[in-house]
Amino acid sequence: MTARAGCAINAAMASEQPLRRGWTTGACATAAAKAAYAGLLTGVFPDPVEIALPAGQRVAFALAETAVMGSAARAGVVKDAGDDPDVTHGALVRATVRRAAAGSGITFRAGEGVGTVTRPGLPVPPGEPAINPVPRRMITAALQEVATTAGVSADVEVEIAIPGGERLAQQTLNPRLGIVGGLSILGTTGIVVPYSCAAWIHSIRSGIEVARAAGLGHVAGATGRTSEAAVRALYDLPEIALIDMGDFVGGMLKYLRVRPVRKVSIAGGVAKITKLAQGRLDLHSKRGSADLGALAQLAGEAGGSAELGQRIARANTVAEAFAAARAEGVALGERAAARARAVALDALHGAPVDVEVLIFDREGALVARAGFSGDDRGPDHVAASGRNRRA
Repeated sequence: MTARAGCAINAAMASEQPLRRGWTTGACATAAAKAAYAGLLTGVFPDPVEIALPAGQRVAFALAETAVMGSAARAGVVKDAGDDPDVTHGALVRATVRRAAAGSGITFRAGEGVGTVTRPGLPVPPGEPAINPVPRRMITAALQEVATTAGVSADVEVEIAIPGGERLAQQTLNPRLGIVGGLSILGTTGIVVPYSCAAWIHSIRSGIEVARAAGLGHVAGATGRTSEAAVRALYDLPEIALIDMGDFVGGMLKYLRVRPVRKVSIAGGVAKITKLAQGRLDLHSKRGSADLGALAQLAGEAGGSAELGQRIARANTVAEAFAAARAEGVALGERAAARARAVALDALHGAPVDVEVLIFDREGALVARAGFSGDDRGPDHVAASGRNRRA
């Protein structure tokens, strides 16, 4: 799933209609592999084909294609992601099962549109197909079930393909994570819960693990593309140091509690960072807007006039409030960044992670900063150093 598409809000959510669940690529690949192996051994493809999900429930999938090709057989399942806007919804997930040498067991291969891992830190090692551990276990169990019924040993090569997957993968974070050539076969339950944002959280965790495995001591989580480009330019960070945090600053910080990185920059625009300063760890608009009354009070603590407080409380947007403070020479941005940093540190629960918070404007210029421990540089210092480049 593409993270940003997967966490969009649509009319169905707005009207609170029940949303239909779907199936992960891992579940679809398992069903296709089981049907292909049965077809290889017996010449008959079970349709629908039934598989067991990790929690034990059994579900059935209709087949979209079947073929026997000598010592191999192929079956395909069209992925139904339910009401989730998953990038792979409607894609064909194809499994080709080939006979292998006796005693070789079950091996996996990436077919068309399924990526290959090239960087350490992901759940499978470099050089392996991007088929995650839970789908591998699901496929293995399904094939062993077929082999037991047929009274044979499951010695086969399983190739999983998603035609067109290499193009679809450009809408995901796979290229950044070092997964080349296509999509990942994912899923821990086999079920897609609409708008659960599980794919985004998975990408955040994977990004942290890739950075850790590369020995990076500094990563940056950004709320959007402009702030990501700006913080990358500020520090000349490599791509693998960039965590597509989006609205899920809490999800990123929670994972860093147990898998720490020495330094983390949190970058975002005025509205998102103001929400963080006000204690919100999910920055999505569906969780509410920034509290302009509280922002007015913060401006007063920074030396703003009563008139400024009234203007901020009546402002249409956070950006308008910040502009009013800037016109009066009130360092509202620095106050908000400092509050946001304190919230982030509290969310880390004492983990050995140092945090800074950076606020960028819509053009990518740094307007406020709460630096790392012992670093009291503000935006003026950065601009003077020549490193405050625009996104």
